[in-house]
Amino acid sequence: MKIQSLVMPFSALLAISAMTVPAAAQEAVPTHSVFIFNTLLFLISGVLVMWMAAGFAMLEAGLVRSKNVSMQLTKNISLFSIAAIFYYLIGYNLMYPGGNWLIGSDETGGYLGAFGVAVLEAVGVAPDAADDLSYASTASDYFFQLMFCAATASIVSGTLAERIKLWPFLIFTIILTGILYPIQASWKWGGGFLDTQLGFLDFAGSTVVHSVGGWAALTGAIILGARRGKYGDKGEIHPIPGSNMPLATLGTFILWLGWFGFNGGSQLAAGSVGDISDVSRIFANTNAGAAGGAVAALLLTQIVYKKVDITMVLNGALAGLVSITAEPLTPSLGSATLIGAVGGVIVVFAVPMLDKFKIDDVVGAIPVHLFAGIWGTFAVIFTNSEATLYGQVASIIIVGVFMVVTSSVAWLILKGVMGLRVSEEEELLGLDKAEIGIEAYPEFTKI
Repeated sequence: MKIQSLVMPFSALLAISAMTVPAAAQEAVPTHSVFIFNTLLFLISGVLVMWMAAGFAMLEAGLVRSKNVSMQLTKNISLFSIAAIFYYLIGYNLMYPGGNWLIGSDETGGYLGAFGVAVLEAVGVAPDAADDLSYASTASDYFFQLMFCAATASIVSGTLAERIKLWPFLIFTIILTGILYPIQASWKWGGGFLDTQLGFLDFAGSTVVHSVGGWAALTGAIILGARRGKYGDKGEIHPIPGSNMPLATLGTFILWLGWFGFNGGSQLAAGSVGDISDVSRIFANTNAGAAGGAVAALLLTQIVYKKVDITMVLNGALAGLVSITAEPLTPSLGSATLIGAVGGVIVVFAVPMLDKFKIDDVVGAIPVHLFAGIWGTFAVIFTNSEATLYGQVASIIIVGVFMVVTSSVAWLILKGVMGLRVSEEEELLGLDKAEIGIEAYPEFTKI
C-alpha cells in the first residue's frame, strides 16, 4: 500500500503534466538553459577526458617492466601539466585563430591578452556574452579542448618507453601540445581548409588527435631505435613482457570510461532534445566500438596464436574506440561494432608487422592510435553520406605528412642537441633508478 501510495501520485502527476503542457511549450528551451546545459556537457566531458590521463598512466605502468614504472608515471603527470600550460600560452589561440594572434584579439569568442595568451572570464559569463547565451562558457570550451591536446601527448609516451630520456621527451611535449597539435587541429576544428575546402569529417579526432599522436610516436620510435635485446642480429624477436596486467587492464577500463566524454562531449551541444538524444546515441556507439575491437582481438589471437593474448585484447578495445571516434553518431549499433572489430583486427596484425621492421612500440600505441585512427577516418564514408572519399583520404595524407616532417625535425634536433637515449648501462639498470631516483617496486625490482 505504501509503495502504491508513492507511485500512483507520481504517475498521475506525469499524466497531468503530459495533458496540460502544450507540445510547443515542452520543446521550447530558454536560452539560458541552453547555455547551462552546453557548459555542463563541456565540463563533465572534460573531466572524463582528463581521467583518461590516469588510464594512460596505468596502462603504460602495466605494460613496461618493473624497473621503468616510476619513469612512466612521471612522464604522464608531467606531460599533462605541460600541456595545460602551453596550450594556454600558445596552443589555444593557434587552434582558433579568429584574430591577430601576435597582438591579441577577442574575435575567437574569448579574451586574448598580449601575445595571444588566453585570458578567460574570471567568474560566470564573459561581459560580451550577455547578449548571446546560445553556446557555452568560454572557459568550459577551453577546458574541454585542452583535454584533447593532452591526450595526444599521452599517446607518444608509451611507445618510447624504457629508453628515452625524460627531459628531451618533455621538451618534445611542449612542441607537440603548444604548436604541432594546435596547428593541424585548426585546419579542421578551427575552421581551416580541411573543413571548408575538403569537407573533411572527423567528429572527435580519429585523425586530429589519435593519428597525430601516432605519427609523432612512429617517427620518435624510428629515430630513437629499439630497446636493447628486443631484436636479434638474425631477425629474431624477443618478447619483453610487461610488469602488471591488472594495472594495464585497469588503465584500459579507465580509458574506455573516459572515451564517453571524448566522443559524447564532441557533440558540442546538449541544450535540446535532439542534441541530448545524439549524445546518447554516441555513448552507445562508442561502447559498441570498444566491445567489437576487444572481441575481435580475443577471437583472432586464439585462432592465430592458439592462446588468447590479454595485451592484444586490451589494445583491441582501445583500437575499437579509436576507430569509432571519427564518426560515433551516424552508424547503427551493428555498424559501430563492426567498425570497432576491424580496429581490433588491425592491432593483431600490425603489432608483429612493426616488429618485422624493428620498430619497437612498447605499449602498441602505433597500431591503436595511428593505424586504427586512419581506418576510423576512412570508415566515415560508409556511414555518413556527407563524407567523400577524396576529402577523407586527402586529409589523412595532409595531416600525416605534416606530422611526419615536423615531428621528425623536432626529434632530430633534440637528438643532436641533448641526445634522446639513455646509456646502455642506464637502460639495463632501469630508468627508475637512473632518471627518477624512486623505484615503483623497490622490494621486487630486478635487472
